[in-house]
Amino acid sequence: MALEKELEIYLSKLPELKTENEGKFVLIHGDQVIDIFSSYDDAIKAGYGQFGLKPFLVKQIHALEPAEFISRLVDPCAAGCAGG
Repeated sequence: MALEKELEIYLSKLPELKTENEGKFVLIHGDQVIDIFSSYDDAIKAGYGQFGLKPFLVKQIHALEPAEFISRLVDPCAAGCAGG
C-alpha cells in the first residue's frame, strides 16, 4: 500500500503530535517526521521542494479522525445484483 510506512509513523507519533499541534499539518517522508505546518499549502510546497515526486505524506493532525460521509448517487444494483 502506498504511504503505509508514513501512515504507521503518523499513528505512532500521534500522541506527541496532537499535544501542541492539533489542527496543523505534518509532513512525513519514509520513517521521519520532517516538519509541522500551519497550512496544507505550506506543507505540500515543502514536500515537493524537498522530495520532488518521491512519495511523502501531508496529514492534518487530529486526536480523533473525523468521520467521512459518502453518499451513493448510483443504484448499487444497476449493474446487476445477485438474486434480483
